[in-house]
Amino acid sequence: MHVVVAGASGFLGTPLVAALRQRGHEVTRLVRGDDSAPDASRWDPADGRVDQAPVGAADAVVNLSGANISRWPRTASYAREILQSRLGATGTLARAIAAADRPPAFVSGSGMSWYGVDRGDDSLDESAGPGSGFLADVSQQWEAATAPAADAGARVCLVRTSLVMDASGSALKLMAVPFRLGVGGRLGSGRQRMSIVSRDDWVAAVTFLVEHESLAGPFNVSIPQTVTNAEFTAELGRQLHRPTVLAVPSPAIRLALGGIADDLLGSLDVRPAALEAAGFAFAHPSLASTLKAALA
Repeated sequence: MHVVVAGASGFLGTPLVAALRQRGHEVTRLVRGDDSAPDASRWDPADGRVDQAPVGAADAVVNLSGANISRWPRTASYAREILQSRLGATGTLARAIAAADRPPAFVSGSGMSWYGVDRGDDSLDESAGPGSGFLADVSQQWEAATAPAADAGARVCLVRTSLVMDASGSALKLMAVPFRLGVGGRLGSGRQRMSIVSRDDWVAAVTFLVEHESLAGPFNVSIPQTVTNAEFTAELGRQLHRPTVLAVPSPAIRLALGGIADDLLGSLDVRPAALEAAGFAFAHPSLASTLKAALA
């Protein structure tokens, strides 16, 4: 297959491109800077510009482009950037796909925050309703921006990503710091549900969606066995051989992080029902195996 990837140089895009190529697919990377490599194609999502030729020739387009949601502090201006970067990239690609003579599949990033910040112990598969809050609104508008591609008849897969675990970056790299210093502990009550996935399984899931031409709709990418923050804390400490007797009170987290604290203290029990129904098998389905793969 010929696959166009936006966000190809990021934490998720880099291993995805490598995996696609390893499986024999041709990959075109959409780039915004100077890159003269033969596999690169310039685009400017903020201005709505992308070269139509590689999109029109593709079998699938994967969209991972967007500003980092975990950056702190989340000022009002940066919150606008989080939203606009996603809408600009997704809308640009969706319109280019719609303009193709044979619209390629569109595998577009989204987040588990589509379901909101805190849904308690509710089990959330893809049939669950939308949540509320800033990141929920971002994810819902992000998904809606794929509409031109769907309206043109393209196969659209919406990848609702949970916390991706890998020691090289993203959430786990930050989480591990206090644990390595011996001061790691649960957050708040520790009863909140955490939905996670290894980076290897995330890459495998997106590759699965690219290659399976019958699949469309939303797909939760999270291990089947969700855990509490207390369980995650204990297992991370065990694998790093560090104590986990401390706890960070909820008021202290809210004082330090403001509104972003809700992202840490909220509970989301996200289940990958659509992926499992399609026959996808997680290589690391449990907390222990996910962290083992992430820390390897």
